[in-house]
Amino acid sequence: MYNFDLLPKKLQEQIIEQARSQYSDTLVDHWLHPRHLGRLEDPDSHARQSGSCGDAMEIFIRAKNDKITEASFWTDGCITTIASGSMAVEMATGKSVENASTISQADILEGLGGLPEESQHCALLAANTLRVAIGQL
Repeated sequence: MYNFDLLPKKLQEQIIEQARSQYSDTLVDHWLHPRHLGRLEDPDSHARQSGSCGDAMEIFIRAKNDKITEASFWTDGCITTIASGSMAVEMATGKSVENASTISQADILEGLGGLPEESQHCALLAANTLRVAIGQL
């Protein structure tokens, strides 16, 4: 007899194992433990963008004295979109507005240890959303 209560746990383990075989440890960590996930209440700036694959990303920013003091993100996207959003806001938090505005797709890709070509648009979505949010400060 099969124990159906174990099925969700087994499926989750298989998905994580498959992700570990396809992506860097850093990317998997940002997917499983995203930094700054959630919506900020009363942000100084907010942007929402949609990617070429249909994923949406929102970035929320608080800034003081020309420095990003807090940033967060929300997405309805996949593994690589979640990790890209997490990396983008982690890279921006604590930086000057000017320095954070230069965070690019390439920076996010490098921070995550790379992405397969078919997923690189996720890093572009994160970089573009961050840039729009910073531009509205």
